[in-house]
Amino acid sequence: MELLNASGVSKRYGGITALANASFQGHMGEVHALLGENGAGKSTFIQILAGAIRPDAGLFKLNGAPVRLGNPRQAQSAGIAAVFQELSLIPDMTVEENIWFRHEPLSLFGTVKAAALRKATLDLFRQYKFPSLLLGREVRRLTLSEKQLVEIAKALSHNPRILILDEATSTLALQETQWLLSLTRQLAESGRLIIFISHRLGEVRQVADRITIFRNGTSVAAYDMDKADDDTIVADMLGRRMDRLYPERVPAALPNIALKIRKLESEQGLADVNLDLHEGEILGVAGLYGHGQRELFHSLYGISHARGTIELWGRRVTLRSPRDLLTGKDGIALVPEDRATHGLLLSKSVRENLTLSAIYRCSRFGFTNSRREAALVRAMVESLNIKAAPEQPAGTLSGGNQQKVIFGKMLLTEARILLLYDPTRGIDVGTKGEIFQLMRDLSRKGYAILFYSSDLVELIHVADRVAVFSAGRIVKNFEGDAVTEHHILRAMIQKWDA
Repeated sequence: MELLNASGVSKRYGGITALANASFQGHMGEVHALLGENGAGKSTFIQILAGAIRPDAGLFKLNGAPVRLGNPRQAQSAGIAAVFQELSLIPDMTVEENIWFRHEPLSLFGTVKAAALRKATLDLFRQYKFPSLLLGREVRRLTLSEKQLVEIAKALSHNPRILILDEATSTLALQETQWLLSLTRQLAESGRLIIFISHRLGEVRQVADRITIFRNGTSVAAYDMDKADDDTIVADMLGRRMDRLYPERVPAALPNIALKIRKLESEQGLADVNLDLHEGEILGVAGLYGHGQRELFHSLYGISHARGTIELWGRRVTLRSPRDLLTGKDGIALVPEDRATHGLLLSKSVRENLTLSAIYRCSRFGFTNSRREAALVRAMVESLNIKAAPEQPAGTLSGGNQQKVIFGKMLLTEARILLLYDPTRGIDVGTKGEIFQLMRDLSRKGYAILFYSSDLVELIHVADRVAVFSAGRIVKNFEGDAVTEHHILRAMIQKWDA
């Protein structure tokens, strides 16, 4: 039975068309995947459904009856809830307070009933078998994946008929991802409509019954999941056939060791980490969530303190903060986990973000050489195919273009050791291909790349070697034909003696 019918949906921002006569039909009891490149109109469409923005035109029907979705309250009243890719939590409020914000249990005097709030949260967690969450903690103290779980709980607290999951697995660990995918199927089987957005086609195939594809602001195709192969789906998303997602892997590692780590330990969980990263190599890092991958990247970038020996290009260094990093070839640059919070100043322009970490390249005696700055920015925008004007605010860019700006900022530092932490999270398949090709091109130029991905398939196809983390240390190394999903996953879940 058709639950949602949207037709003729359009939205413009000045001279930019975000949506043009888009349509969507979803049925009770189905998981309906909404796919498309970043900037294809998916985000605008689901924000309209959730009442976050108003369309310029369009007709929406629920169970055949017209409905207005002019604001979030109207959408919630219609039974629509959304988990957006960008978090909407209040950092200084607790987990429970965020979940039940604006519909919390109140006393006769209008105060929040703390005991009832805690009970409602526990009941919600038990009902949906949530992974453990520390109640009473302020959201700002949570990890990114824990915050994502709070967002999911917040949406489920409204008991929606239509649940929108926008890249909801992109920050989750393997176990949490499998939990959410299983829950998605269960929710659909209970009669709900789940609108599922993911750039991971493996996840889409695992849960979706049907697909609608957006391209250039409108819906271009819709079909049952089992009626199309991945090549057809990607071609519909891009409007063309994609010859290759992953570049040909031709290892070009040179004998020089760019980064040498010995007996690295930290209070955050690292335990006797030993690692060599060679010039011209892409070294993959794998591991279950919380087993030391993030701590390794943070320690190498000076965000957190670790004990042990670190050598850059044969020179021993102590990294107490990012300011301790050397510039030029001797330096280290990072693509962080959360681009919106740690990678960009969203209110600042593309130009300002690109040169933020490399202002020394276009200034002298404290004064910026505007001509030099413009030349550097123009060259980086062109080389990375960033679809944005230099003065455009970074917050207005699609996720893929935001990530390209972060890569540009990193490359402008001229650092030759690159730390890439889940760099394709929430990125469309076309931009993923560009990033993978960029990584391979950089490795061939002698850059040394440490690459963590929450998607094992990416590690298998992109990395020259893979180091597997467990309990804060590297327990297994794979290279050549041994780099397989089976080998890596087995090493990740195996119990290792300390």
